[in-house]
Amino acid sequence: MNQPAPSPAEGAADLRHRSEAEASALPPLLVQAQMLAGSVLLGEHGRRRAGTGDDFWQYRPLQQGDSRRMIDHRRSARGDVQFVREREWQIAQTVHLWTDLGASMRFSSSPDLPLKIDRARLLALATSVLMLRGGERVGLTGGKLPPRSGKAQVLRLAEALSAEDEADYAPPEHRAMAPHARALFVSDFLGPYDELQLALTKAADRGVRGVLLQVLDPSEESFPFSGRTRFHSISGGLMHETLKASALKDRYLDRLAERRDALENLCRSAGWRLGLHHTGDSAQSALMWLYHALERSPA
Repeated sequence: MNQPAPSPAEGAADLRHRSEAEASALPPLLVQAQMLAGSVLLGEHGRRRAGTGDDFWQYRPLQQGDSRRMIDHRRSARGDVQFVREREWQIAQTVHLWTDLGASMRFSSSPDLPLKIDRARLLALATSVLMLRGGERVGLTGGKLPPRSGKAQVLRLAEALSAEDEADYAPPEHRAMAPHARALFVSDFLGPYDELQLALTKAADRGVRGVLLQVLDPSEESFPFSGRTRFHSISGGLMHETLKASALKDRYLDRLAERRDALENLCRSAGWRLGLHHTGDSAQSALMWLYHALERSPA
C-alpha cells in the first residue's frame, strides 16, 4: 500500500531531526575545532612559487638565463624593459602532528579553566582543519595515521586525538615523518627532555621544520602555593608533601626558566619555532599564531 507523501512541513521537520542526530554523533572535539577554525579569518594558504601551474602569478623583468620564449610581448611593449609572465605553482604541504596525551596534561587549577590536554587537542585539531581546508595533507607522527587530504581526515584526527595515555609523560613520536614536511608538537614539555631532543634532532636531519607549542596552566607559571601542600602527579605515581610550599617557589621558577631556555635553544638549532599558550588565554589568538608560525617556518 502506498504511503502518502510527507507535507513540506513534515519533510522539513524530518530533515532537521536527522541533521541534529548526525551532529550529535560527531565528537565534541571536532565540533569545537571546526567552530574555532571557522572564527579565524583565512587568506589563501599554501606555498606558492613560480612554476608550471595554470594561474598567472606575476610579471618580472627578463633575467640572464631566461628563455626568449618566456617573454610576454604585450606587457613588454609598454616600455623599454622586457617582461616575463610567470605562472604559479602551488605545492601542498605535508603536516605532521604530535599532541601529548599523557596524564600530566590532564591538569587544571580551576574548574573555570580547561584541562591542558583539552586545549592542546583543540588547537591541534583546529590547526588541522585550517590546513586541510587549504589543500594540505595532515597526519600524525608515528605512522598510525598517515598524512592525507580531504574532509574525512578531520574525523580520523579527532578520533585519534581523543585517546589518552596512562603514563605521566608521553614521549614525542618522531617516526614516519616525511622529508621536508612541516610539524606541530603540542605539550607542556615538562617531562623528560632527552626524548624531545631526539625527536627534534631526527626531524631536523630529515629537513622537517615546525613549531613547538607549550601549553601551561596559569598556576604552573605563578606557583601560587603556600603552607602545607601535597603535590602529586595525575596518575598518582609521584607525590611530594611540604609544610612550606612558598619556600619551593624560587627553585621551581628557576627550573621552569631553565626548561624554557632549553626549549628555545633546541628550537633554534633545529630550525623550529617555540610558542607558549596559557589555558586561561584565548584559543583563537593561539590558533592564529600557530597558523602563521607554520606558514613562516623555514623550508
